[in-house]
Amino acid sequence: MPNHFHLLVLVNEVELHSHTMTPSHRMTKRSLNDSIAIMLRSYTRAINKQEGFSGSLFKAHTKAQCINCPESLSPNWFSEIGLLSINIGNTPHQQYPQICFNYIHDNPVVSNLVSSPEDWEFSSARDYLGLRKAKLTDINNAK
Repeated sequence: MPNHFHLLVLVNEVELHSHTMTPSHRMTKRSLNDSIAIMLRSYTRAINKQEGFSGSLFKAHTKAQCINCPESLSPNWFSEIGLLSINIGNTPHQQYPQICFNYIHDNPVVSNLVSSPEDWEFSSARDYLGLRKAKLTDINNAK
């Protein structure tokens, strides 16, 4: 999109990172937001260096949302008989990750930038349709 982007990231595991802020070398978890922030800062530094620019490329309040974090109880989680589960069922409220996936691919079409998702150069829709060799997209994981 000309003024924003969407990423749908599957986190397979959470690594613990050692920090030397205290003598005990405590272990902490890096949040998804922290990881996205690091990625955006690194990209900004690279573009600024390449173009001879300085300053921000992104708004200060860039959002990263975890759509399957049990602590936030987002719509893709449901509780049944005291157990918390991800919504992957047959009802619409149980398909939130798929809804997000479809939203991301349909966004350029809804914005009248292209007539179909695979026409948007920066979309992974081309990868999923086999029209381009996936470099960042794990199409096997989507099945």
